[in-house]
Amino acid sequence: MFYSIKEFIDFLPMILVASGILLSITIELLSKRSVNILGWFSVILFFVVGIISLSNTGSQSIILQNMAATGGYVNLFYALFNFTGMLVCLLSIDYLNKYEASFGEYYILVQTSVLGMMLMAAAKDLFVIFLGLELMSISFYVLAGINRKRHNAIESALKYFLLGAFATGFIVYGIALIYGTAQSTSIDIIASKFINLSSNILFITGILLFLIGFSFKIAAFPFHMWVPDVYQGAPSTISALFSTAGKTAAFAAIIVSLFALFSSGASKIITPYLSVISILSMFFGSIVAISQTNIKRMLAYSSISNAGYLLIGLASANTEGVAGVIFYLTAYSLMNIGTFGIVSIIESKEEKNLEINDYMGLSNKYPLLAALLSLLMFSLAGIPPFAGFFGKYYIFMSAIKSDLTLLAILGVISSVISVYFYLRIVVFMYFKESQIQLEIKKSFSGMLALFLSVLLIIVLGIFPGGFLNIINSTL
Repeated sequence: MFYSIKEFIDFLPMILVASGILLSITIELLSKRSVNILGWFSVILFFVVGIISLSNTGSQSIILQNMAATGGYVNLFYALFNFTGMLVCLLSIDYLNKYEASFGEYYILVQTSVLGMMLMAAAKDLFVIFLGLELMSISFYVLAGINRKRHNAIESALKYFLLGAFATGFIVYGIALIYGTAQSTSIDIIASKFINLSSNILFITGILLFLIGFSFKIAAFPFHMWVPDVYQGAPSTISALFSTAGKTAAFAAIIVSLFALFSSGASKIITPYLSVISILSMFFGSIVAISQTNIKRMLAYSSISNAGYLLIGLASANTEGVAGVIFYLTAYSLMNIGTFGIVSIIESKEEKNLEINDYMGLSNKYPLLAALLSLLMFSLAGIPPFAGFFGKYYIFMSAIKSDLTLLAILGVISSVISVYFYLRIVVFMYFKESQIQLEIKKSFSGMLALFLSVLLIIVLGIFPGGFLNIINSTL
């Protein structure tokens, strides 16, 4: 079968990432300096693909025999995955040297995981979602344990693998039931048959199993049990990738599969499920995060509560909700990458300086890092005029528009609770005396990633409407 030049151009971002993986493998095989080359090569690759994706959002098409979509919000997700990968690679260049874990395959696995994410976002078929999910997940399992000298990293990789495989079983079984009743795995065909199939208990069971499987991937309560241990044990830069791009990819898969169903009346069935796990995730994550002393575990429970906020947008079952989710995913990715980036810089080779108490008096010796972390905490807490505030605002407004006012009110209450553990870090940095002598090694690439993250958070906070208009134009 022959494809037109337009289809080739529309599919170019994914082709470039796949070609980059093959070229990276060749560099790893042939060059003794492959680690130094692959770090900056990955940064350039992700940046170029991200720019191409953004520049081509207006050209929408269905390709590969109706198996994948391009353009529109798909390309927005492409850009988000690639820019996230770029920032993670910038943070990783010096971080890996610190732990003497500079392996060329690290960057190849990051590239492969991003390719899997792109497949999930582009999917028009359930099997394409599954293919992208496995490509991303297998890369994640290895990346979690990439530092082979750390027992915590190996333990977190094993936990992630076992629980991830368990979650995948739900997804596969759900797809099997959906196919058995709908006689197709095409998302559009399933959507067109939804009204007739909605009375079939096996079909509804398949939909719920599919959602339960992805509830593991987005770290929603009660499917969150892997998150704290994995985030704490994995390298900090990889924890940043898990909590941002990995979560975004899972939400992208839910959006591409549910968005088509909402127009067929599926919201009456799906909204109650999403609303319940949203409430549980928000309050469980916010309350448990208060008692954490390790900053990576605190961020892990923060990730659970943020999954709850994002689920409010999906439960709204309207275009405004989807736009709000994409906006907040963008803001949250920047906020979490910046936060984990600072953690990775402050973290010592012996896995020390990871307790919240270690940040006491940080403003005295490292005022720039303290200022950047404070801005990130303010944004995560949802304080205006930062991007985190507007992300939550758009999601809560979409819920009110869908007559889910109570859900929006509960979201606001949970957000108020979360202010405590975010601002506690700011108080420690500026109003507490240091108990240890922090010695931080400067990182040019790491600081570049931090400045880019914080700058974009401020820009999105000052001009939220412009970015939201771009999102709405692609839906």
